[in-house]
Amino acid sequence: MHVADRPSIGIFGAGKVGTALARLLVASGYEVVMAGSPRQTALDLLVSVVAPGAKVASPDALVAGSDVIIVAVPFGKGGTVPWDDFDGRIVVDAMNYWPPVDGHIAEIDADERSTSEINAARNPNARVVKSLNHLGYHEMEDDSMDAGSPLRRALAVVGDDAEARTVLARIIDDLGFDAVDGGPLANGRALEPGHPAFGRELGAGELTALVAPAADLVA
Repeated sequence: MHVADRPSIGIFGAGKVGTALARLLVASGYEVVMAGSPRQTALDLLVSVVAPGAKVASPDALVAGSDVIIVAVPFGKGGTVPWDDFDGRIVVDAMNYWPPVDGHIAEIDADERSTSEINAARNPNARVVKSLNHLGYHEMEDDSMDAGSPLRRALAVVGDDAEARTVLARIIDDLGFDAVDGGPLANGRALEPGHPAFGRELGAGELTALVAPAADLVA
């Protein structure tokens, strides 16, 4: 059942990551709206089967009705998302740059910024945070645990907007993970493929040490 004071969530991307997140969010009481690729046919039917309770909307309607927007499209398709419309919105970059999938993108390979800093530059007025990218979609539901479990897995949240990090941390806690404040968006490099925190099952203390010397956002 939806809890009125929880932010509404919009997800760009109805693939395995997006639908896994949608199932967890709906089960946790969030209103979820999804937008997929224009090439995905019968998207309403797909979402009703793989993420029951989530709704499908146009990109414009998704942006207008969402407090938090999760971008979960393939990295190479990141430019197809309407970043110009994200002014003032909390935007979660859940994408990963995978050369085996995306191919080597020369501009990305040569850029010293984290990929989330690169994405954030698409709209400086968006409140971009990096998270939900450093665990596999198949682990999202399997590894979710109740608060207080000594084996609870941690997820990091990085971003230059402290309030946005706190909002996402509460969502992560509801999803069944401990949220760790990883500090500024530049620290997202540690969450990317090939870097220390990516794909590892870590507790809050271990993850904090790898990303940034910061305290947990959610007790």
